[in-house]
Amino acid sequence: MTRTLTRRASLLALLPLGMALTACESSLIVARVEPSQAGTSATSARLAPVASLPGAAEGKALSLDSKTLPKEVLANVPKDTQSALPDEAGQPAQRLQGGDKVRIVVYGEDKMSGDYEVDPTGAITIPLAGVVKARGLTKDELEAAVARRLREARILRNPIVTVSMASFRPFYVLGEVERPGGYGFHNGLNAMSAVALAGGYTYRASKSKILIQRAGEKGFTQYALSPDIPIYPGDLISVPERYF
Repeated sequence: MTRTLTRRASLLALLPLGMALTACESSLIVARVEPSQAGTSATSARLAPVASLPGAAEGKALSLDSKTLPKEVLANVPKDTQSALPDEAGQPAQRLQGGDKVRIVVYGEDKMSGDYEVDPTGAITIPLAGVVKARGLTKDELEAAVARRLREARILRNPIVTVSMASFRPFYVLGEVERPGGYGFHNGLNAMSAVALAGGYTYRASKSKILIQRAGEKGFTQYALSPDIPIYPGDLISVPERYF
């Protein structure tokens, strides 16, 4: 939360003068400030890029992203702040499933720190703390769950816990590829690179569509094949036959 507020504050400090605004978690409330004197036309001009945006009427909330904010504002926003904007956040936070391995560090407690695999029941077992549910949680949520367990069990009064990914569960490629099977996940994978890892297409394969079943889904969803389709840990990918 502190990091989020710091980034929001750095962004607010860079907005043009002549705006009255308040901030919430991921939006700006923009209000027009009327010039009090005739010589303040420059202030009005600086305000125009935001005030003229669709939906930016007085009192309306604007999404805090690079599509909404003016280019002259974003040009001065530090890169680490821009990377936190919603439309540039990259892939959504991955939720843990069975087979994922996490690295948990409990500050000052070497016996509890280490690598843990999420078992088929969706839990991890930590010495002293016992069983902690991990399936469906993000890394941040697991950090909070482990810290809460340590406090509730009166093992540590103020535990400091960090969680990072040690390894992801594999994804699987089926159908009309040369080497169907499971492959290790790494960040940046897309549908076309996943097919390439599986040896490419057979002569019968369709090269225009692909079927993917995400974790938690009951069936396959068809996508037009392109490098814009991301692949996540545990995905089942099926390359169908083409129609001759």
